[in-house]
Amino acid sequence: MAGLVVLALVATASVGVWSVRRAYPEYEGTAEIPRLTAEVEVIRDENGIPHIYADTPEDLFRAQAYVHAQDRFWQMDFRRHVTSGRLSELFGEDQVETDAFVRTLGWTEVARAELPLISPESRRYFDAYADGVNAWLDQTDGGERGLAYTLLGLTGGDASPSRWTPVDSLSWLKAMAWDLRGNMQDEISRSLLAASGLPVDRVEQLWPDSPAGLAPPIVADEYVSPRLPEALTGADGAPVPLPPEAMAAVQEAADGLDAAPVTFGDGDGVGSNSWVVGGEHTESGAPLLANDPHLAPSIPSIWYQVGLHCREVGPACPFDVAGYSFAGLPGVIIGHNQDIAWGFTNLSPDVTDLYLEQVRGTTYRVGDDWIPLEVREETIEVAGGDDVTITVRSTHHGPLLSERDDDIESIGADAEVEGEPPPSGDEDDEGDEGDDGYEVALRWTALDPGRTADAIFALNRATDWGSFRSAAALFDVPSQNLVYADTEGNFGYQAPGRVPVRTTYDGRYPVPGWTGQYEWAGYIPFAAMPSVLNPAQGYVVTANQPVTSDRYPFLLTADFDPGHRAGRIDELLAQAVAGGDPLGVADMSAIQMDAHSDAADILVPYLLELEAPQGYYGDGLRLLRDWDRSMAPDSAAAAYFNAVWRNLLELTFHDDLPEDEWPDGGGRWFEVMRHLLQNPADPFWDDVESEGGTETRDIILVEAARDARDEMTMEQGKDASTWEWGRLHALELTEQTFGTSGIGLVEWMVNRGPVEVGGGGSIVLANAWDAAEGYETVWSPSMRMIVDLDDLDASRWIDLTGISGHPFHDHYEDQTELWRDGETLPMRWDEDGIREAGEHTFTFVPPEPTASP
Repeated sequence: MAGLVVLALVATASVGVWSVRRAYPEYEGTAEIPRLTAEVEVIRDENGIPHIYADTPEDLFRAQAYVHAQDRFWQMDFRRHVTSGRLSELFGEDQVETDAFVRTLGWTEVARAELPLISPESRRYFDAYADGVNAWLDQTDGGERGLAYTLLGLTGGDASPSRWTPVDSLSWLKAMAWDLRGNMQDEISRSLLAASGLPVDRVEQLWPDSPAGLAPPIVADEYVSPRLPEALTGADGAPVPLPPEAMAAVQEAADGLDAAPVTFGDGDGVGSNSWVVGGEHTESGAPLLANDPHLAPSIPSIWYQVGLHCREVGPACPFDVAGYSFAGLPGVIIGHNQDIAWGFTNLSPDVTDLYLEQVRGTTYRVGDDWIPLEVREETIEVAGGDDVTITVRSTHHGPLLSERDDDIESIGADAEVEGEPPPSGDEDDEGDEGDDGYEVALRWTALDPGRTADAIFALNRATDWGSFRSAAALFDVPSQNLVYADTEGNFGYQAPGRVPVRTTYDGRYPVPGWTGQYEWAGYIPFAAMPSVLNPAQGYVVTANQPVTSDRYPFLLTADFDPGHRAGRIDELLAQAVAGGDPLGVADMSAIQMDAHSDAADILVPYLLELEAPQGYYGDGLRLLRDWDRSMAPDSAAAAYFNAVWRNLLELTFHDDLPEDEWPDGGGRWFEVMRHLLQNPADPFWDDVESEGGTETRDIILVEAARDARDEMTMEQGKDASTWEWGRLHALELTEQTFGTSGIGLVEWMVNRGPVEVGGGGSIVLANAWDAAEGYETVWSPSMRMIVDLDDLDASRWIDLTGISGHPFHDHYEDQTELWRDGETLPMRWDEDGIREAGEHTFTFVPPEPTASP
């Protein structure tokens, strides 16, 4: 966004309030939509949340699209520029690297290939959605579409959005799949650390197994078929030997990932909580379902709340659903209909592999043969600059990631490839000597066209466990944990998704692509994916922990979340069940706000053994003595503890690891530190950069406690009793485009915050932070939903920001304060109640018939 110039600052100030308000949509009145067959009614409540009533599915999705565009078109337009690798058209040369990365993966090309694969009815729904967006575009112009288009007009970006297409909608599913793809970064990190000279056993210390008893698996052993002797579970996880010079290409691929767009979030905090409790343990006798996905915070929110209602529900118009949608995509992603409710957390299976490829000229090696690379050129249009043309090369495994950096080819060229040269006499294969070397190809399930789009509509109209599972079977990528409940009293869990079967390795390290020994042996059949209906314990918890024990006959991933959030949720539910206390909606909400820290449980006992000297350096340690280990926003002890935690990680690991591998402090590092604390002389405690002695655990603990005291004094003053975790850990709501422009006035207009919050990484209240960067919240619950299957009108929901994407609109951030405080809004369902609470009504009408000549 650095291409924005001072002109924008001056011009924006001059147009003032008018530039902002001219884009506010009309919530009352009428508008025409082409091909609409009958009137469609939109009723909005006091928070602007729309419920849409129509006679046909196509009309319903035309209206949903228009409503999305009214409130969020700039978000939609930005998203499609992200997924098509066209950000440079908006923001200039600063975005060329990101566009090149997305073009290399080819998200739009895959979406285009998916379009003919989806069902004819789904295609009609996507076409209808495009009708609605384009009707809105036809009726608006320039800055009427949003403040962003006024700013683009001033700075030279493309301020004339193109027509909306079904591919624009489908492409967003690729962005979702990318950010929720699983362990790819861990695969890279392990291999680079091992190649750097850190012994493999010490590398493995940084990815410990989850301790027994931390959290039960989602599906208990009694519901899992036993492992067979010939089960396809992968190898023992040891690194596959690779030529040392090939690791330069892995580093280049890692560097290239820095250019990847972050849409949903990235890192340890990206996960989610969901659980469902059977009626045996609820106040109403019917199931309760709770969900709060943890994603990168932004304004406007990732989600858009909506109700979609056929006036007469039946085979011709089967939709009656409320929940969270994506602006730019028809239907509801998470929510409930008249019969069932469902929620998502990230299953995080390993659906990516990195293959080292031997490349020579325009060929690459497969066994003893050299076959042509697949090559295509992509031209990136750049606002205010010349077009940039890139060459994308792919093997049968996938695109070469390690070519996206200027330094890559020169470094990779230094490594001579093994094996026979290309056949003589083939001039094309002789190639440029500068192209010879190793490259890294990405194999990823989302680059194979699939039918996830069909799954969305199938979920929306499912009526029971059978139809729900049929819908889940269509959900190719990203693989999600699906929790389920219905009005008949059933509840359960289903793992969907396209998950590869590996027979000779476990996907934890890159593998050679030329040998043929590390190919996928197909995918886990859906019928074999973990699933359970009405388990005996009376509830199901999913929070990214292992789905099953080792009894399960397939390997889903070697890198599940350790399970701290899942263990805490299970503990709270088990306490209620054991105490015979029936659970209600308010209890579910209280659990979502639970801020207990497992990191504190691990570390505080050791800190309490330290001497707390009288005066300055003992003040922080004394705060820990009566602390309940909850990361409450007003807690002084929580503030001090997290400062100790951050300084401890720095003192322990920054001397041993490269900067881009410094600990973020999330759940994996809880377990790393648990093991280290039990081993006072472990080599990680020693500061390799210090002189004259070997540091041990107790020396480092004392130093971390003292450094934390000094840091908190600088941050919040000398009086320890006045410290507050929320002030240290504030959430900034940053608009993803102009919110990072570097122009103060523009950022003030579109950004909001700071919002003081509690919680932390791998805590149920998952306002996570990155210890390598600071204390600011970088992931958070993007929404919260609780569905009561006894009385759907008793259900509750909240969004991180609000419905509107227009700065200063009443609904731009009207839910944020409620979200911070753990409050929720009524998730209205009954039509009479929706109409009674309605504050605005808008009607879409078919076009007037044209007179015949």
